[in-house]
Amino acid sequence: MPRIHFIEINEQPWLPTSIRDQITDSLQFGVNLVPAFRPMVPRLQCVLDATGSQSIVDMCSGGGGPWRDLAQRIKARTTNGTAQPLQIWLTDKFPNLGAHQNVATTSGNHIAFFPGPVDVMNVCGVRGVRTMFTSFHHFAPEQAQGILQNAVDAGEGIGIFEVTRRAPAAILLVWAWIFMLFVCTPWIRPFHWTRLLWTYVVPIVPVLMLFDGTVSCLRTYRPEELRAIVSRLTGPEYHWETGETSGKMPITYLVGYPRIPGNAEHNA
Repeated sequence: MPRIHFIEINEQPWLPTSIRDQITDSLQFGVNLVPAFRPMVPRLQCVLDATGSQSIVDMCSGGGGPWRDLAQRIKARTTNGTAQPLQIWLTDKFPNLGAHQNVATTSGNHIAFFPGPVDVMNVCGVRGVRTMFTSFHHFAPEQAQGILQNAVDAGEGIGIFEVTRRAPAAILLVWAWIFMLFVCTPWIRPFHWTRLLWTYVVPIVPVLMLFDGTVSCLRTYRPEELRAIVSRLTGPEYHWETGETSGKMPITYLVGYPRIPGNAEHNA
């Protein structure tokens, strides 16, 4: 199945913020319901340990991503016998401020957010290991290379994780989730009567999510395509690892960090 870089409605600047936020809230509900990214904790831990960083800059965070769960599973670094908690920054080009504020409030101040738009192609003003969860597919190969190159130029570690895949089974899961959306919508927070309007009366949200979810699968890079993008990067020597996990919900991943003498490496 070839990669098709078609548009997704949710990333268009003309989409009303209220509709976009309802879509990201619905996606976040699914992330909270099914903690699919837990198997990525060891790889995230490896990048943090290799870089000596205790800060995460999550890009294209949507409704907050999986960090409410993952932050509790990553080991804190210790300095002079004192644990240093992981600091996570949520960023997005179109930030869902209500969702980000809710995550920050319930995280014990370990998760913060940037209230303004952050350009994933040129991250500045904050340092830390960069992460992207189910969002790298939004970018064409030239843009994807630019995202990775920007991380390399800044000397930052980066982790890319995609639960979508170019496979019929993945597309069927998208359709199944949209069906579940009609059951789960009353429990999605924050609750507002317009969520019921745009789901049940005029089903704009389910239709857009069905369209975008299908396109997301068709856009997702395979490990060999990620390796081809990495091969075109320039600058300091990096350690890169890419692959796909096994299981009911396979995850395609790419992690990279600067090669530092003495660091253990495990090439894929």
